[in-house]
Amino acid sequence: MSKLEIFGWAMFDVSNSAYTTVVITIVYSAFFVHHLVPETSEWGNTYWGVAMVVSNLLTMLLAPLMGTLCDLKGGKKRFLLGNMLLCAVTTACLYFVGPGAIGWAILLITISNVAWMLSEVFCASFLTDLATPKTMGLISGIGWGVGYLGGLLSLVMVLFGVITTTAEADLATYIHQNQLSMLAVGAFFVVVSLPTILWLKERDPIRRDVSAKEVWRQTWQRLSHCWQLTRALPVLWRFFLVFTLYSAGMAIVIKFFGIYVDARLSLSAGEKTTIFLALQVSAFVGAVAFGVLETRIGPKATIFLTLVWWILGVLSIYGLTPLSEWLGMTENQVFTICALLAGSGLGSTQSASRTIVGLLTPVRYSAMMFGFWGLFGRLATILGSLSFALVADLFSLQDGLLVILAFFVLGAVLVLGVPISQGMKQAGHHADNGAT
Repeated sequence: MSKLEIFGWAMFDVSNSAYTTVVITIVYSAFFVHHLVPETSEWGNTYWGVAMVVSNLLTMLLAPLMGTLCDLKGGKKRFLLGNMLLCAVTTACLYFVGPGAIGWAILLITISNVAWMLSEVFCASFLTDLATPKTMGLISGIGWGVGYLGGLLSLVMVLFGVITTTAEADLATYIHQNQLSMLAVGAFFVVVSLPTILWLKERDPIRRDVSAKEVWRQTWQRLSHCWQLTRALPVLWRFFLVFTLYSAGMAIVIKFFGIYVDARLSLSAGEKTTIFLALQVSAFVGAVAFGVLETRIGPKATIFLTLVWWILGVLSIYGLTPLSEWLGMTENQVFTICALLAGSGLGSTQSASRTIVGLLTPVRYSAMMFGFWGLFGRLATILGSLSFALVADLFSLQDGLLVILAFFVLGAVLVLGVPISQGMKQAGHHADNGAT
């Protein structure tokens, strides 16, 4: 494959990072909980959790149908770009949502998040077209790594170019600027996707129109066929279950990080901006560093090490007060260090997971299996979002950290038992020692 096409594919990770970084993780999630939801409500985290759960349930339903439609009709690239445009437009529409309009906010977040997740699945399905089993880890890592540059650039755009005041200084202007930031994110998604539009090749040309009845029939046949695949590819399905557990922990971090920072720490706007930007740099450096390590020790060992890394980070944040006293530092300083260290493992965990799915999947089933990779990822988000939101609202955000910790510990223990080399043989790939 040409380097230009790989660059075009990787740039989609750059463009879509703006949505997940600004809207879901850092800026809009905290704005939603603290300014769209009335102050008298005690269910701000749960409202946000509802948007995450509903959007993930819809994606779980739509992903197999969209995958089947794509295979029957052709035009995988058009499905990718169509979902990109839908996400960008509905994100921009959040500009019109003001305080108290919780229903409209949940609706638009739900639609945009569904479109974003579907685009992510179609983007991942190109990996088997662009890479060999030998280069899959490297190319996947490149995508995840440069994606964090997209998160960094979009944060700089929003936090320095759009949101220039604070709620304490001028509440009305602050609300308006947060609304404007959604227009900026929608535009960023489209503009930065231009290399994908120009250089990613359409290998699956449009063939014919298909009826909804045919799509449903074929989807049902494929879902029924999955039972046979579980027997033919047991290692892949075993990995999917483990992936669901530790991904639930990562989903909590991604969906609720901004909310936790706003509620738990007494940071100025400048300090929060510094942390958020530094976190993107940390994630980028970590993705590159662990990506290099992955080529030496294999994706399974990389996932285990990054999960241990996460466990230590979450434990440090859970014991933030005594740790700060012991180190003679402020809680804000210790949290910043712990968050940056833990965050450096985020991209590599996701990249190595995508690599394993590619290694354990027969080429002829790549679209279907990456669709299921997305499905289990959505299941993880539902599991993580519901459990964390309920614990945080019923008890405390601090207790919610224990939920994250439990998911990471279970994932780290169970991933060691997944026999990657055996699974590669089941998928018809040549297994090497680094994959085990």
